[in-house]
Amino acid sequence: MPRNAVTTQAKKHGMAQLVLAALLAAPALMAQAADEDRMLNSQPQPPDVRLGPLFNAVQQAQFFPDQKTFADAVPKYNPSSILADWQMQKNQSSFDLKRFVYTNFTLPANGEKYVPPAGQSLRAHIDGLWPVLTRTAKTAGQYDSLLPLPKPYVVPGGRFREVYYWDSYFTMLGLAESGHWDRVQDMLDNFAWELDTYGHIPNGNRSYYLSRSQPPFFSLMVDLLATHEGDKAYTHYLPQLQKEYDYWMADSDSMQAGSASKRVIKLADGTLLNRYWDMRDAPRTESWLDDIKTANKAPERNKQEMYRELRSGAASGWDFSSRWFTDAHNLSTIRTTQLAPVDLNSLIFHLEKTLSKAYQLDKQSDKAQQYAERAEKRQAAINRYLWDEKQGWYADYDWQKKRVHNQLTAAALFPLYMQAATDKQAARTATAVEKQLLKPGGLVTTTVNNGQQWDAPNGWAPLQWVAVKGLENYQKPQLAQEIGLRFLNNVQTTYDKEHKLVEKYVVEGKNLGGGGGGEYPLQDGFGWTNGVTLMLLDKYCPKEKTCDSAKDIPQTSAVATETAAK
Repeated sequence: MPRNAVTTQAKKHGMAQLVLAALLAAPALMAQAADEDRMLNSQPQPPDVRLGPLFNAVQQAQFFPDQKTFADAVPKYNPSSILADWQMQKNQSSFDLKRFVYTNFTLPANGEKYVPPAGQSLRAHIDGLWPVLTRTAKTAGQYDSLLPLPKPYVVPGGRFREVYYWDSYFTMLGLAESGHWDRVQDMLDNFAWELDTYGHIPNGNRSYYLSRSQPPFFSLMVDLLATHEGDKAYTHYLPQLQKEYDYWMADSDSMQAGSASKRVIKLADGTLLNRYWDMRDAPRTESWLDDIKTANKAPERNKQEMYRELRSGAASGWDFSSRWFTDAHNLSTIRTTQLAPVDLNSLIFHLEKTLSKAYQLDKQSDKAQQYAERAEKRQAAINRYLWDEKQGWYADYDWQKKRVHNQLTAAALFPLYMQAATDKQAARTATAVEKQLLKPGGLVTTTVNNGQQWDAPNGWAPLQWVAVKGLENYQKPQLAQEIGLRFLNNVQTTYDKEHKLVEKYVVEGKNLGGGGGGEYPLQDGFGWTNGVTLMLLDKYCPKEKTCDSAKDIPQTSAVATETAAK
C-alpha cells in the first residue's frame, strides 16, 4: 500500500496513528540502541575482565616493556582456574609472579624481521611486503583475545598483530594499486562480517577492542571496490552500510535536544552531530598502566570518566593529540566526548551520501531521498558548527561550551576530502594549511609540540592523502602536489637510509625521517604508509619511470629550493 494511503488510514484511527509513526521511526536505530549494552556483555570478554586482579597485578609488575604484550597473551588453561590458582599462591613467600605468567600463558611471538633484497626499489619493497603482512584467523583459541575473521587480512606491522579499521582503508588503496583486488575484497568482506556479527566494526579484531570502533571508512572501502566491480558493490553491501549507520546513530531518535548519548550529539536546535565514544570506562586493556598513571595525575577528576575519555580518544584513531585536550600539553585534561570532530562528521556525511546512492541503485527511492536529505542537513551543520569564521578553517565543535574548538589540525581537510566544504571555505582552509601546517617533510598534524604522537613534529600518511585528494577536489593542485611530494621525498629518503617504511614521520625541523612520541616505540611495516606511498608514487613517479632513490622523485620548486639551501 502506498505510504500516503497508509498515512490517510492511520489518521482515521486516532491512536493507531501514533503506533504507526513509532513503527516507521527508524526501528533499526531503536533496536540498535536497546541491544548495544546487552551485545557487549554477550561478546568475548577482554583479558582484564577475564583475569580481573591478576591482569592488574601483571601489568603493574611491568614485566614487559609493551603493555600490549600481556593483553595479547593466551591463557593455556581456563582463565577462571588460573585466577583461582593465583589467588591461592600469591601470598606464599616463594611465589614468583613472572614464573607464574610464563607457566600459564603463551606470550605473543615477534615475527622475523623482514630484510628486503639488496637494491630493491621502494615500490618493489612495498609490493613484497603485502604477503609478509598478511594474516589469517579463521579460528581463534577459546581464551585468545584475537577475534576470528573469515578471510585473510593485512595488518599494519610491528606490535600491531591484528587488523585495524581505519588503517585498512589506506592499506587497501595500496593493495588495489598493486593489483591485489582479491585481498581488497577479502578485507571488505571481513568488515561486513564484523558488522553482521557484532553490530559494528571494532577498533581491531581483539576482544578488548569490541567496546569501540574507529573513524568510519567502510563506505569509502565500498567506493574503492566499486571502481573495480561496478555499482553492484553498493547494493551488495547495502545491509552492512545500514548497520554501520545504525551503530553511529543509535539513540538519535529518543534523545532530548541539548544532550548527547553514545556516539550522537543533539544540539539545542535539533541538529545531529557525532562524537567518538567507548562503551567501557576502565583503563584500556592494551595500555593499562599508562591510563592508570594518567588518571592519577588528575586526582580531581573521576577516574571512570577519565578512562572513558582516553578510550574515546583511542576510538578517534588520534591517540593522542592536543586536539582533545583542554590544556594542549596535558593528557590528563582530555575531553574527547565533549567534541564533535570535524573528520568524523565528514565521514558520516559520506556514509549518508553512500546510503542514498545504494538505495537509489536498489530502487528504494524513498530511502534514497531520506538519506540525501540527511546528508544535506549534515553538510549544512559541518559548514555552520564546525567552521571557524574568524580563523578561516574547519575545527571540532565543543557541544557543551557551544563553540568551535580554536585549533588548526590536519583534520580540517576532511570536509574538502569528503566534498562537504563550500568553495569559499575550502579556499580559506587551504590558505591556513599552507601557512601553518605545510612543512619540509609534508603536512604536520598540529602546530603543538607536546610529546604526543598525533601532534608536531609528526606527519601521518593517511592525513597526507586526505590533504592531497581534498585540495584536488577544490582546484588546489599546486598545494596538493607540494604536500604529496614533500612527504614522498621524506619516505623515500628514509627508505634509502634505513630500507624500511615506518608508522609516522617527522616532517618539520632539520632531522626528517621516522617519527616519535606517544606510548610505544616507532613501528616498522607499515600498512597505511605502504598504501599511501604507492598512491603517491603512482601520481608523481609512474611505473614507466625509474624512481630508485630520493634523487629520482620529482621535486616542486619549493622542495628544490629548500634542498639546495641545505
